[in-house]
Amino acid sequence: MATKTPGEGQSEWQGATRRGRDFIARHGETVFNAAGRLQGDAPHTPLTRAGFAQAEEMGRALRALLGPAPALTLWASPTGRALQTLAVIAEHLDLDWHAAGTDARLVEIGMGAWGGRYYADVIGEVGPVITREGLLRPALDGEGYPAILQRVEGWLADTNDDGGDRLVISHGITSRVLRGAMIGAPIHPDFAAPIAPGLPQGSVVLVERGAEQVAHLGSGRAPA
Repeated sequence: MATKTPGEGQSEWQGATRRGRDFIARHGETVFNAAGRLQGDAPHTPLTRAGFAQAEEMGRALRALLGPAPALTLWASPTGRALQTLAVIAEHLDLDWHAAGTDARLVEIGMGAWGGRYYADVIGEVGPVITREGLLRPALDGEGYPAILQRVEGWLADTNDDGGDRLVISHGITSRVLRGAMIGAPIHPDFAAPIAPGLPQGSVVLVERGAEQVAHLGSGRAPA
């Protein structure tokens, strides 16, 4: 697919300083996704059969692109769904899942009091919580997008010296802000953070020198 060139975003992160490529992946479908529940930063929501199938698809796609046992640094959100997704992909790539790093700054947006509740119930009370762009609107005590930006930029700065290519397993909203920071996406007028386009669950994006392209388009829910 076509490459997206850097925009005029206001993120302080300078993605072009990375010496390797970044494969940013969104985990597979979970039991919360299938049931229509707001997942947010819940730590343990296991994958469904569809979610495992999406992880298999990502693993096969990356194997075809990178070959066996590639020189790839592994990172993941510490949530169960991200680690399950990574385990399947790592097996396809002949890489050691136990060598992966985890960081809480890669977790999903915190939905506050709405976390764990059914979408239909919350929408019935307060109206839409998903925008037309597939962005989630958290509860008043939830996490704002500038806070997500701050934590992912901190992670980027702390791991900027990772050698070579790396694979990062994250979440729908957090990965969009992460990618937005890396490619210099414009600041969203409503959410005050750079936000990349949404992609279905089970997708992988390649980011290199401030530009991104879709390495594998997932078959899951899109975009939230």
